[in-house]
Amino acid sequence: MEWIIGIIGGALGGIGAGAGVKKNTLGPVINGILGAVGGAAGSAVVQAILNSGLDIAGIAGNLVGGGIAGAIVSTVVGLIVAAVKKK
Repeated sequence: MEWIIGIIGGALGGIGAGAGVKKNTLGPVINGILGAVGGAAGSAVVQAILNSGLDIAGIAGNLVGGGIAGAIVSTVVGLIVAAVKKK
């Protein structure tokens, strides 16, 4: 259940990061997918650190951790794609 929350947070973070960095966006669908992947990884890291269950703090930690990781992954991939397109 926790990883689902991380995936949702990551997808939202990826879409939000794409909207905020319009110069390097890959579109909302790709940003959402990349964010979901990052969110799953971020959620796993948060779970390993906090070792929390399904309480409010655990849910919030997974959502925020997933969102941040998703935003980072989609932004980094967008920057890499933009750099490759310039060459």
